[in-house]
Amino acid sequence: MQATMFAEAAATVIRHRLTRTPLDRIPGLVALDQGYAVQALANRALAKALGPVVGLKIGGTAEATRKLIRVDEPVLGEVFSSTVHESGARLPRAAFRRPGIETEIAVRLGRDLPARPQPYTREEVAAAIATIMAAIEIVDDRYLDFKTVGGPTLAADNVYNAASVLGEEKPFDPGLALDELAARTLVDGREVATGTGAALLGHPLDALLFAVEKRRRLGRGLEAGLFVSLGTMTMPQWAEGPAAFRIEVEALGAVEVALV
Repeated sequence: MQATMFAEAAATVIRHRLTRTPLDRIPGLVALDQGYAVQALANRALAKALGPVVGLKIGGTAEATRKLIRVDEPVLGEVFSSTVHESGARLPRAAFRRPGIETEIAVRLGRDLPARPQPYTREEVAAAIATIMAAIEIVDDRYLDFKTVGGPTLAADNVYNAASVLGEEKPFDPGLALDELAARTLVDGREVATGTGAALLGHPLDALLFAVEKRRRLGRGLEAGLFVSLGTMTMPQWAEGPAAFRIEVEALGAVEVALV
């Protein structure tokens, strides 16, 4: 019975993602782990249309974001290859329902972090990082009401993820005080928000550890070559029309994207 429910829920997620029609709370999904089970089913099918999964995003690493989407813990989503862009990309505003820009730090793994019985440590996940970069995540409010859709449905639908814009990758420096890095968000050249790496569960490495541990408990690992976008350091900036966005992260550089 549960397998049938998950299959029907996955079909719902796929249909709404590909048609960009608003998604409502999926009946029967009451726990985050159920949402992740649906996500795995849906993403196998979505990969045929959107390309293979090349990254992971973490939603709700900032307390304010968790309050906004009404979840008690961060929620993970996967990122498809066709939705990843370089800084300077110009993307059609019409490709999204209600896009928002998030100011993020992303890391790329240089070694596998497979599922295993024992928990990972922060030192182990830090040692797996090959490169680090500033990044923009474009989220899309493709829900009838994001305040009531619920964490399990958000998990099933990759937590708003619609696109990622990655900045220049730099070798990871373990001595860099990631929690102290200052970030700012600009819209059409005007600064609209600021934040620091401490917004990401107190420290970006703690956000990464959360993601690795959540996947481990789900029986899934992370492979070398994947990037992980660690969550937004400032509140999402919603694009009601065409606009140019720039984010700047201390020591990591800037990333730009235009919605036209």
